[in-house]
Amino acid sequence: MSKDPDSGTPPGETGSIKDLILDQEESASLIRNRPLLEPNEIVDEGRIVGRDSQLTEITQHLRVAINGERPPNLFLYGPSGTGKSLIINAVCKNILELCETRDIRFGVIHMNCQNVGTLGSAVYELARKVATDAGVTVEVPEHGIPTKKKWRELYRLIDEHYDTVVVILDELDMLVGRRDIDEPAFSRLLYQLSRAGSTDDTRANVSVTAITNDATMMSNVGSRAVSSFTPEDVHFNDYDANQLREILYHRTDAFYEDALSEDVIPLAAAFAAQTHGDARKAIDLMRTAGSIAEREAADQVSETHVRKAQDKVEKNRVLEVTRGISTQKKLCLLATAAVAQQAGNGTAKSPNGYTVYRYLTDTLNVDQYHQETYVNKMKELTTYSLVESERKSQGPHSGSYLEFSFAESPETIMDTLREDSRFDDVHDDELQAVVQAQLRKQSQ
Repeated sequence: MSKDPDSGTPPGETGSIKDLILDQEESASLIRNRPLLEPNEIVDEGRIVGRDSQLTEITQHLRVAINGERPPNLFLYGPSGTGKSLIINAVCKNILELCETRDIRFGVIHMNCQNVGTLGSAVYELARKVATDAGVTVEVPEHGIPTKKKWRELYRLIDEHYDTVVVILDELDMLVGRRDIDEPAFSRLLYQLSRAGSTDDTRANVSVTAITNDATMMSNVGSRAVSSFTPEDVHFNDYDANQLREILYHRTDAFYEDALSEDVIPLAAAFAAQTHGDARKAIDLMRTAGSIAEREAADQVSETHVRKAQDKVEKNRVLEVTRGISTQKKLCLLATAAVAQQAGNGTAKSPNGYTVYRYLTDTLNVDQYHQETYVNKMKELTTYSLVESERKSQGPHSGSYLEFSFAESPETIMDTLREDSRFDDVHDDELQAVVQAQLRKQSQ
């Protein structure tokens, strides 16, 4: 292929790559401050909306750090995207600034536990974060040593660099650890960290904040950890549509003036309110809609761009969640979504879902588990904020069942799961026939 001797790139209708980049930069005239449209961006307190009570409560608990005292442990729980990480980070940022004026060495170590596999990995990651914050190096290897030595290194680093430290463990329920150990890794991590101040492990004040979407997480914490952790609980409820609109209005300066049509924010807020009041989704919808409008060289972000963004964001979130789950969980999810997709109210009863699951396992010739295992796997999927379950009764003499509903549309979930080549032998018409037979039987 010949090349343009000046640009070093193949000639073509689009010109050089540099020309293409500059052309795209010129057409990207709607968004002027992209970080404001990142859901996890730590924003100024003036942009925090609808969380006055939680902000006040967390501030009251943590403010003692500015006097050199140990703050209490905290347990922040509520659905995804309801401001848990936003509020704790905002409060800690201000406490850090106040402590600096009083020569108090205050530190904040924030770890997301979603991709941390074991207790040993979690302890090393905490040590690494302390070292990075302090501008030093960890003096033990990540692998090949007992976890006890990692704990000693973590406490050494804390002692050398902090008087008080708040350890924030985000999505803590995801740190399960090895399945052959009765007590989950998050329970053992809580036990060790929360008792550090009462032992000779460290002289610093160590406070632990556990964050989770799973309100039942503490029921899986061992009795020793419960006794030593004893947190102050702070609940974060869903944002309503009005609060979501306010959140988005407080970020409109991420766009150039007149870049948004009037219906963009109400529609983005309404979509997010339908999925458990998730502010992250609302912000992500705005960012995605803006990017789509820029790619189309539109003069404004419009309702059409928000609807396109909704489809894309839904699929991306389902893809992110389902990418890492087992084939058996995917089968359970596909079966249940198939029932919900054809049911009039968009929900699926566990007996119907299990029957369709059996059809799928027979079709694909894979292991088939009992209904109790199917139900347990679906209940595990509730921790991803993708599906919810509610126990319902069939009457005084007919027992009970679980009813599953979805945060995203069942169609989106099915389309995403069907991208897995292992499901190629599942034919849509046969699947629909099985589901319809179950729904007819249910109505009789």
